[in-house]
Amino acid sequence: MNQREETLLNEKNKPKVLIVDDMKENVELMEAYLAVEPYDVITAYGGKEALQKVRDEKPDIVLLDIMMPEINGYEVCKILKEDPETQFIPILMLTALSELEDRIRGIEVGADDFLTKPINRLELKTRVKSLLRVKCLHDRLVADRDSLEVKNRVQSILTAVIPTLLQFVSNEEKKVIINQMTGMVEKTLLEMYNFNDKEMDLAYAGNVCAEIMNQLGGTFSATMGENEKRWIVKGTKCPWKGEEARKNPILCTLTRKIFSNITLKVDSGYSLEALKTIGNKNDCCEFIIKAA
Repeated sequence: MNQREETLLNEKNKPKVLIVDDMKENVELMEAYLAVEPYDVITAYGGKEALQKVRDEKPDIVLLDIMMPEINGYEVCKILKEDPETQFIPILMLTALSELEDRIRGIEVGADDFLTKPINRLELKTRVKSLLRVKCLHDRLVADRDSLEVKNRVQSILTAVIPTLLQFVSNEEKKVIINQMTGMVEKTLLEMYNFNDKEMDLAYAGNVCAEIMNQLGGTFSATMGENEKRWIVKGTKCPWKGEEARKNPILCTLTRKIFSNITLKVDSGYSLEALKTIGNKNDCCEFIIKAA
């Protein structure tokens, strides 16, 4: 496991491990084995409870006993692996059975690995860490794919529009082009970000603004201002290339329009103010998002 992955495992959002076994003593033993690791351990004592916990808690790995009443481990595994929402959660099956046919059945329903009882502490920790590493890599690939999709879709719009903005057209024509472009970008953002979540706040607005500019090649960050009702979005590298922005400050209007649209989508009571822009010969871009 490399340093980045170790860091991910030790961040505030710890990997979530779901232990499923109908025997309380087995659950407690595995909890004790994993207690020294940077994991958030949750438990379930049967198949039905396990399926509910997966839906509610969204674990990063499931340690799943096979021999359980009502719904056994094979059935739970099959259900999870057939669901697109849960199919990539690693499942480590725990069994007192070592017969080849039992492992074959586990493989058929999608189990990722097996441990035979009685559980060995070191083997358990090693298998869990290995499967979490795979999950971490998968999540990173998904994030990279989504980021690339954002970049490609937004840049395809910009590629078609920017050359026209840089031509010698009237300011009125440029305003029309910018309005059309931001409308297209807004439509793309609505498809990719959740702007209907009641939990959205200034931090969410600032982070989305910074992320979009970073996808376009800029270097932006979002931090809280002097109080929780102000959020600062700051850029030290212009996505439009600094020299182009200085020649055509209208590109700064483009950034401001995108930020304004994002801000209003998060909360219609929020407002945006541009404090500095590289296009206006400042050393950085600085925008403030304010609550009412």
